[in-house]
Amino acid sequence: MRILFIGDIVGSPGRQIVHDRLADLVEQRQIDLAIANGENSASGFGITPRLAEGLLQNGIEVLTGGNHSWDRKEILEYMPHQPRLLRPANFPEGNPGTGLYVGTAKNGVKFAVLNLQGRIFLPAIDDPFRKADSALGKLPAEVAFVLVDMHAETTSEKVAMGWYLDGRVTAVIGTHTHVATADERVLPNGTAYITDVGMTGPHDGVIGMDRTGILKKFLDAMPARFEVAAGDIQLNAVLLETDDAGPRNEAGRLRAKSIERVRLRID
Repeated sequence: MRILFIGDIVGSPGRQIVHDRLADLVEQRQIDLAIANGENSASGFGITPRLAEGLLQNGIEVLTGGNHSWDRKEILEYMPHQPRLLRPANFPEGNPGTGLYVGTAKNGVKFAVLNLQGRIFLPAIDDPFRKADSALGKLPAEVAFVLVDMHAETTSEKVAMGWYLDGRVTAVIGTHTHVATADERVLPNGTAYITDVGMTGPHDGVIGMDRTGILKKFLDAMPARFEVAAGDIQLNAVLLETDDAGPRNEAGRLRAKSIERVRLRID
């Protein structure tokens, strides 16, 4: 099984490169399932119902979120009715939507996507480690593939989650910081891991935003309006391949055979 996870989609440039390149990438790399983090799709902050539907219709099976999941007020009523748009599962009980999705890939394999958010330098929500235990304990036995989007600020918290879930899920993918890391690996018990997959959108700025406003804020510390940048459009993702013929991990899920960074670029 081959799974593509696309890093944080930022603004219209990020949405456009997904629209233009995803279908070819799926065909060329024989991808069975495409997942993406979409919490920055609406001008860099949040996602709207229209944008979520557009990305889901464009070949993405599940959209994950993070600390910007709630930035657009219209998403609050939409999210409970679209189970393929996730928000971190460890937000307090009663918030709209869900952080866990179970589905069937186009090759017939049952899969699950779990969205978690870290707590270091981010809002003090519920413990993502214990929430992972709870969510994984509810999965049906027939779910063969489990991917976790760990949306967190610090490398230490994401690395810790990778080790904590090694052997219980197929992949732990870090998101949020928008800068791709070079530490992709398969952990000893068969879990693919990367600290940050990077972002999909304009890199000719500061983590997706126009550098003029960002530099001004660093220099004078005054409030500034941030706009999405325009140049060096990239799609950053990871391609996972599972070991379908080998033994399952301790939780009975597919082990990862490989994890590969993928970068497409529009000059």
